[in-house]
Amino acid sequence: MRTRITESLGIEFPIVQGGMQWVGLAEMASAVSNAGGLGILTGLTQTSPAELVNEIERCRSMTAKPFAVNLTILPTIKPIPYQDYAQAIVDSGVKIVETAGRNPEPFLPLFKSAGIKVIHKCTSIRHALKAEKIGCDMVSVDGFECAGHPGEDDVTNMILLPLAAKRLKIPFLASGGLGDGKGLAAALAMGADGINMGTRFMVTKEAPIHEKVKQKMVEATELDTSLIYRTLSNTARVFKNSVAQQVIDIESRPGKTQFEDLQSLVQGAKGRELFDTGDLDKGIWSAGMIVGLIDDIPSCHELISRIVAEAEEIIKRRLIEAVS
Repeated sequence: MRTRITESLGIEFPIVQGGMQWVGLAEMASAVSNAGGLGILTGLTQTSPAELVNEIERCRSMTAKPFAVNLTILPTIKPIPYQDYAQAIVDSGVKIVETAGRNPEPFLPLFKSAGIKVIHKCTSIRHALKAEKIGCDMVSVDGFECAGHPGEDDVTNMILLPLAAKRLKIPFLASGGLGDGKGLAAALAMGADGINMGTRFMVTKEAPIHEKVKQKMVEATELDTSLIYRTLSNTARVFKNSVAQQVIDIESRPGKTQFEDLQSLVQGAKGRELFDTGDLDKGIWSAGMIVGLIDDIPSCHELISRIVAEAEEIIKRRLIEAVS
């Protein structure tokens, strides 16, 4: 399967594993890359730039294929030395970076000087056009279905992807609500050059999270996610649990919600402990609406092979038969 994404990134299939906090470790990224996709290490999962360098080397010991590093630029409780993380990525010889959150323009001169290709995650067409204008090599267009931060426009991929195909010149990935061959075929049909999956890769054998979390996501329906931080204009889609409901209840109170009102519930350390222990109500974790279509826990190789085979079957047979 060949698209502008596979050609540009040197991968076999147009399937990218999105950066995921606490999940994007070497075990995860290398498994995706070895299966023909693009695995991504999550930079800020590592507590220092030096630790990120070590994780990059660990990933290199597990795959000879291309992989990327995610650098998410968001407001945080504790200041983060983003420039040092960016320099660590460059010094480690990584050639693909996924950026997310705020405008990555301050980091582009450094990345470009090192020959790094930059994929920026966007939740709107205006942001995607801005990323194209400042020199990003490609973008990931994230629809409202996605896990994490879907933006504030609430526009789904059925609208975003055709708009992106109409207005962008650079390659783009479809992200949000994708996890099978039907999704890949649909994304390609709407003009995308590939797909970016996060939630679906969480429910694989190699994902470094507790089996109880994976099983809970297998059992989930499309209704088992919650939107939090709406009152802060920083919407996040997370798995529906008691902690997410507590956050929603606080946000529903009269008066303006402050982040400090929620901070004790949503601390990142609690989410990490949840993934480690399987205590499903320890904190919150990001999950997209695709949980409603997840019904097994395959290896990354099994998952990617299945997605590609299903997409090719749809494209070569069903779609051709529909117009013949």
